[in-house]
Amino acid sequence: MFSYRKWFGLFFVITLGCQAEKPTSPATTSSDAAASTPARPIDVTLALNWYAEAEHGGFYAALVHGYYSEEGLNVTIRPGGPGVPVIQDVATGKIEFGIDNADKLILLRAQQADAVAVMSPMQNSPRCIMVHKKSGLTSLEDLAKMKEFTLAINPGQPFAQFLKKKVNLDEVRVVPYQPDVAKFMEEPNFGQQAYRFSEPFVAEKQGGDPLCLMLSDLGFNAYTSVLLARREMIEQQPDIVARMTRASIRGWKKYLAEPDETNKHIHEQNPGMGMDILAFGAKALRPVCIPEGFDESRLGEMSADRWQTLVAQMIEIGSIKPDTVKAEDAYSLKFLEQK
Repeated sequence: MFSYRKWFGLFFVITLGCQAEKPTSPATTSSDAAASTPARPIDVTLALNWYAEAEHGGFYAALVHGYYSEEGLNVTIRPGGPGVPVIQDVATGKIEFGIDNADKLILLRAQQADAVAVMSPMQNSPRCIMVHKKSGLTSLEDLAKMKEFTLAINPGQPFAQFLKKKVNLDEVRVVPYQPDVAKFMEEPNFGQQAYRFSEPFVAEKQGGDPLCLMLSDLGFNAYTSVLLARREMIEQQPDIVARMTRASIRGWKKYLAEPDETNKHIHEQNPGMGMDILAFGAKALRPVCIPEGFDESRLGEMSADRWQTLVAQMIEIGSIKPDTVKAEDAYSLKFLEQK
């Protein structure tokens, strides 16, 4: 007598056995399933040393144009301001990355802040002394000849100490720097510290005749707006540092070539930076980042000699004591070699 229950049981066993012998489709393996799931972006913070401006354009360009995202990084850019402890925050691990200047890094490394420079977008320092063209000054050395001349600088900064060491300023009245151009516009025999992509534009717009006398021409050429990471991160998470460096360099190339979209974003972050001064800044930055004879493919590079020179100069002017900073500990070239 035919038993439906027995026939169904036999069919179930045979069917199950056939399925068990089938090879698993590669599309359903657990490893491939994991590979098909996009990796979650890594959250990192990049702290600026000042409010958003053209000086930070390449880093903002990497954000605006998605270069950080393409590297699997979810980057938050934290604006800075007076007294913001960028280097200290990087060294203590409060943030992953920061932007600051090489001479300030050396000062704080002398105080045991173990932050390290991994990339510099600017080959020449934009730091200058802004004077009037009609003053007759053509070099910083000419300041030694000036009578009844006022110079506004922050005397404690290394560039100012270097200037006073190399140029006789005995006849110059040195006063504290104020972050505006009001006095410059009022007094013809007046000079002040400046960045070539910022204060000169403001002075020109107000009808002034600014001339930039570059500190780099005097020999003080500290890397500016360098990308910083803490040593522990460089050693334990080099892939993240490499990705951040690559994307930042791409961002700087983009910004120097096509700054408009990024400038709109910077203006939104800092309405005090008008589109006109940002456009001026981007144009003024190009020869600073890519000097004559320097190929664009090398953008971001640093050299051991430049760091050694900076440390030696800061010892000479008394900014740091001998043997407190080893130049080779202040920077890493490994991520530039991988770019």
